[in-house]
Amino acid sequence: MNSGLEMKNGLPEELTVRGVSKSFKTSRQTIRALEDVSLQIRGGEFVCLVGPSGCGKTTLLNIVAGLETPDEGTVLADGKQISGPGGDRMMMFQESALFPWLDVAGNVLFGLKLRSDINGKKRREIAANYLKLVGLERFMHANIHELSGGMKQRVALARSLAPNPRVLLMDEPFASLDAMTREQLYGDIQEIWAQKKKTIVFVTHNVREAVCLGDRVILFSPHPGRIQEQFEIGLPRPRDINSVDLAKYATTITRALKRILRPELEEVNE
Repeated sequence: MNSGLEMKNGLPEELTVRGVSKSFKTSRQTIRALEDVSLQIRGGEFVCLVGPSGCGKTTLLNIVAGLETPDEGTVLADGKQISGPGGDRMMMFQESALFPWLDVAGNVLFGLKLRSDINGKKRREIAANYLKLVGLERFMHANIHELSGGMKQRVALARSLAPNPRVLLMDEPFASLDAMTREQLYGDIQEIWAQKKKTIVFVTHNVREAVCLGDRVILFSPHPGRIQEQFEIGLPRPRDINSVDLAKYATTITRALKRILRPELEEVNE
């Protein structure tokens, strides 16, 4: 087994999830987070995972990242089993998790420490290029506390992309931002994805967000999390989250989500 898969010419990585189940034990009970989840993600595909709280979306993301291990089943990257974190996969969290004692460039350079094959000068060039990509080249030497929430997430995105991972894993990275900032970032992430052709797995509670960004939306049922339905999003890019066509897809997925939640809601109302 290989926990740090080799980069293969920067090509996007194919992911295979086979029969993954995962439980967590507390002092009072055992919680089944995932139940027999199988999923194939094509190299370069943008996949969004949607579902109610506690359905195991983030747990699955952590397993793909190698931060957690499944109780049953396996996850493969280009046919090789994932057994731990690796430079081919980078995680971006809901909070930017930036280091306040480093400036903007320093935070991006920190992510490049994973790349032992490049020298300091080249690392600085790469950091500058990715900050330009996310529109922050003028803020390279700014302190983190001087940035807005949206700018912090841009820095976090640049830090995740700079080591040139083949897979980008994103756990509700825009959830804490205001609507206008999110809309701007939707355009940015689509443009970056089109340029860099990374495999992206994106967790969100926001159905419209999922339709705006994803090639495919995977709908999870309440815990234990299972894949309930999958939706191919046949809209051209770049997509506008306020478009009528996008709203139609979002309505279909929201109705499906309500259908799987109804038994649970009925039980609460009894």
